Amino acid sequence: MKDFLQLSKDAGPIGVFDSGYGGLTIYDEIHKLLPEYDYIYLGDNARTPYGTRSFDVVYEFTRQAVRYLFMQGCQLVILACNTASAKALRTIQQVDIPLLDPNRRVLGIIRPTVECIGDSTISRHVGVLATEGTIKSLSYPLEIRKLFPDIEVTGEACPIWVPLVETNEYGSDGADYFVKRHVERLLGRDPQIDAIILGCTHYPILLDKIRKYTPENVKLITQGAAVASSLKKYLENHPEMDRLCTKGGTTLFCTTEADGKFGDQASLFLNQPIVVKTVTLGNE
Repeated sequence: MKDFLQLSKDAGPIGVFDSGYGGLTIYDEIHKLLPEYDYIYLGDNARTPYGTRSFDVVYEFTRQAVRYLFMQGCQLVILACNTASAKALRTIQQVDIPLLDPNRRVLGIIRPTVECIGDSTISRHVGVLATEGTIKSLSYPLEIRKLFPDIEVTGEACPIWVPLVETNEYGSDGADYFVKRHVERLLGRDPQIDAIILGCTHYPILLDKIRKYTPENVKLITQGAAVASSLKKYLENHPEMDRLCTKGGTTLFCTTEADGKFGDQASLFLNQPIVVKTVTLGNE
């Protein structure tokens, strides 16, 4: 793989990357709040899930995705994937960006989610439902303790949930079994939890089932609105980056999987038909 890319300095779309369909829940909220911008959504569906993969593999896959989006003209990329944000974001920001283009930016979604947690819990006991990779990274406990040292954090890895979404089984009885098991495990470890972060962008697609097995007094925190609001503030506070984001109201959807399969699934999530392009990562 080349270490040097010829990258344009011109304004371009905002890139949104996820390992699969889950990032559509982030894109959807961003697009609702900021519809005037152009976007490229990239889902690495052919290599999902990321949650069970090593740090090195997640970093390399995420790096390939970021490079691809940079080559498509994106000056700003959102990692709409908690595992990528937990395992790859810091290295990309500190190592890759200075080499590729110091003026470009890659942002994660864990920090914006954590910033809203302080007002969401009375008991100061918070749960996190996420992939194995995100839980093992300890990203949520570390970030929460930086901002809210009084909050106790308990995490529960849910390795089956992403495949349930990616294989379109999230409405099945089998999904009920796995959702119920992990919610009960989490609350059994800390009955004082009164707020749960859905720390994977795929999980809002399972929201109805998660709510079904969660006590009414426990607040479920999804990430889309928080990330969208954070991005809006970021662009307002960084007009130099805002000028590098084109505003034509268009979105190009890309996947490493078959475009027809992705298009059918994504259209269900977004409640509208979309046009999809199949791409290959790692060959640039």
